[in-house]
Amino acid sequence: MLHIVLVEPEIPQNCGNIARTCAATGSVLHLIRPLGFDISDKAVKRAGLDYWHLVDVRVYENLADFFARNDVREPWLLTTKAPRSYAEARFSDGCYLLFGKETRGLDEALLRQYRDRCLRIPIRSEARSLNLANSVAIVAFEALRQQGFPHLSGQGRMAGW
Repeated sequence: MLHIVLVEPEIPQNCGNIARTCAATGSVLHLIRPLGFDISDKAVKRAGLDYWHLVDVRVYENLADFFARNDVREPWLLTTKAPRSYAEARFSDGCYLLFGKETRGLDEALLRQYRDRCLRIPIRSEARSLNLANSVAIVAFEALRQQGFPHLSGQGRMAGW
C-alpha cells in the first residue's frame, strides 16, 4: 500500500485529482491541516467527486499529529530543492510520499530533518515546478511500478482483443 501525504494543501481541484489517483491505485490519502477547502460530505457531493467513497482519506490537525498516529518508517519528501531524482529512489510497500502546499512546498525544517529522504522531479531550470496533482501521479506510479503494480489490473478491456 502506498501513502500519499498532502501537507496543508490549498487548491481543491488538486486535491480532487490526487484523490482520484488514490482511488484508482488503492493508495491512502493523508491530509494535514489547515486545508484550503472543505471536504465535508456536502462539499464533496457538490463538487461531483463520485469516486470519493473509494478513497481512504485520513485527516490530521498538523504534522505532529500525523507522525504520532502513523508508523512512518520510509518517508519520501518531494521538493524542488532536492539534489536527488525520484527515479533514483527505491520505493517499498507501505512507504509515505510527502508533498507540500502548492505555494511554498514543504517546510525547510522538515526537509533538513529528512535530508537523505528528499527527492525531486527533474524539470527545466526555467520552470518553477509542476502542478501538485501531476507531481503526485508521477511519483506514485513510479513507486507502484517498482512494486509490480500490486492489486492493479494488468490489462485493458478493448473489444475484440
